[in-house]
Amino acid sequence: MAFDLQKLLRPHIAALKPYSSARDEYTGKEGIFLDANENAIGSVSEQAFNRYPDPYQSELKKKIGELKQVLPTNIFLGNGSDEAIDLLFRAFCRPGLDNVIIMPPTYGMYEVSAGINDIATKKVPLSTSFEIEVGEVLAAVDECTKIIFICSPNNPSGNKISRQSIYQILTNFDGLVVIDEAYIDFSDEPSFSLELNHYPNMLVMQTLSKAWGLAALRLGMAYASKEIIGILNKIKPPYNISGLTQETVLNALSNTKLLEDMVKEILVQKEKLILALEEIPEVEKVYPSAANFLLAKVPHASQVYQKLIEEKIIVRDRSKVQRCEDCLRITVGNEEENKQFIQALKEVLQVHTKTT
Repeated sequence: MAFDLQKLLRPHIAALKPYSSARDEYTGKEGIFLDANENAIGSVSEQAFNRYPDPYQSELKKKIGELKQVLPTNIFLGNGSDEAIDLLFRAFCRPGLDNVIIMPPTYGMYEVSAGINDIATKKVPLSTSFEIEVGEVLAAVDECTKIIFICSPNNPSGNKISRQSIYQILTNFDGLVVIDEAYIDFSDEPSFSLELNHYPNMLVMQTLSKAWGLAALRLGMAYASKEIIGILNKIKPPYNISGLTQETVLNALSNTKLLEDMVKEILVQKEKLILALEEIPEVEKVYPSAANFLLAKVPHASQVYQKLIEEKIIVRDRSKVQRCEDCLRITVGNEEENKQFIQALKEVLQVHTKTT
């Protein structure tokens, strides 16, 4: 199907004249800067934070582009992936008129952000094996459907979504397809960002919060056509990524060996955690995972969750989420944390079994 970006874009966004910051008008790094009403004397901090950061994060995008094999012009950086999600609603969805499709169980912020922007959400549940029901998704599309969100590896189920199903959605939907790859670093699947040239209606999201261990810095990446990235840059706040975050991340991205070592260790600990959970008689199922977490089905999950909290062990109760009844989502911890969790879970389940 033909993808027409201008037809998808809200008319007032197309006509919008973006804010021009001082760093848009002069991009040089040398000179006497009297243009941005900054504090020329200095900063109350020991570090020099008195100057505004690069609004388009040029050096950081160059580094990320080299790592991800994506051109800097195809990269948007946001205050977490949540900023990119919000901007997509603002750019492409008319409040009170348009809708998007999500596939529960999935990342909850798609629906929350849609609600904030007064955009209707159509829900087409994944199958019982957490795969896309392609026919049902495409049947749910109407003339006001602007975006389809796909999370792979999926949160909270952890599984990789069938690539063939994603290709079918990309090929047969003339709106925007957002593929959220927050957990891609733990998967053996190649990123869809390597196929941007084949699918002009695709936007791929990734994050530094998971495998890279930079959650506190709040940096999310979106990869798409130069045209889509241009629209996001047009409507984002002028300085959405702080100078401290840009500098810290730029330095951290050189630690690729440490990244690889941490991912390997997390995957090793995940396999040990799977085996330990499967040895507990009361654990009914541990679902396949290509992420850094596991979804496990246990009897009376909500009560088990509360009992674990009393032991100061915190997991996520997903038992009220569609397709995840009586399930807990467990992030893979370090070796000692996982041992303490397993011991506490055994004790909680044994006590609960005896009293029911």
